[in-house]
Amino acid sequence: MKKVAVVILNWNGKRHLEQFLPSVVKYNPHIAEIIVADNASTDDSVAFVEKNFPSISIIKNNENGGFSKGYNDALKQVKTEYYVLLNSDVEVTENWIESIIEIMDKDKSIAACQPKILDFKNKSYFEYAGASGGFIDSLGYPYCRGRIFNELEKDTQQYNDVIDVFWATGACMFVRAEVYHKLGGLDEDFFAHMEEIDLCWRMQNMGYRIKACPTSTVYHVGGGTLSKISPQKTFLNFRNNLLLLSKNLPSNKLFPVIFYRMILDGIAAFKFLFAEGFGHFTAVIKAHFSFYGLFSANRKKRKEFTFPERDTVYTKVKVDNLVWEFYTKKKKKYSEL
Repeated sequence: MKKVAVVILNWNGKRHLEQFLPSVVKYNPHIAEIIVADNASTDDSVAFVEKNFPSISIIKNNENGGFSKGYNDALKQVKTEYYVLLNSDVEVTENWIESIIEIMDKDKSIAACQPKILDFKNKSYFEYAGASGGFIDSLGYPYCRGRIFNELEKDTQQYNDVIDVFWATGACMFVRAEVYHKLGGLDEDFFAHMEEIDLCWRMQNMGYRIKACPTSTVYHVGGGTLSKISPQKTFLNFRNNLLLLSKNLPSNKLFPVIFYRMILDGIAAFKFLFAEGFGHFTAVIKAHFSFYGLFSANRKKRKEFTFPERDTVYTKVKVDNLVWEFYTKKKKKYSEL
């Protein structure tokens, strides 16, 4: 058994596998194995890997259950100490695995860690999905060192220190396998988007820590499965953000935060309507109705575990209202917050 399993979830992504698998193979250390977990692709992704990369193991999931279920189904079959959840549209670099595993080996309280994520298309800039470590504000809006909303910073090594963060990106996420399974893995109701933030929040609620390790660097394309301008992505982001909050907030913050977010979501919906038309407007409305439909099931999940650190974790949030800081105070960089 290898110490690390690099698991690449694939769905009809042959073009990404052709382009990016070679770098994963090239920089794969002896402690790691590479696995492609296929979500019932209808292209010839699996045949391509079997023919061109016979040393790579393939797990064939029975359906496309999205990011969450896809990984949960696959990782039940993978016995190892660490998982690396790696998007298929990521180019890795030398020592990208070793530097992170060294940190996690030294501190068993670290449950998840991410490298520095730079933009594959513009390699001097941070990439949207994770940058140099993720955070949330008191209302649940995610942001990163190097990215606030859609504002991306140039990487000048300003965020090269190894620090505790609130969440590690699912684009390239190192996870302690024992903790992953202890918490039941990723929440499958999320399908895709923000499921890694939920997992990291739950890890912290159990007393674990999340790290960003910028001495490891990868380059991410982003939007490989869902375009950034897709109404479906808008739906998932708004719905899943409400699921995230309702599962993990301290009890005394649950109602006021959700209520305030509903107002802000309504404002965002009308902003979409006037700026981009009905597609994103209706996506926000659908997101709220989907959240109401999942409310009972989500409430049960909230009670599944006894979370000794739930109240403490929320006090780690450093920014009260990111919307206000960004749009009113014009703070566009993490360092300005």
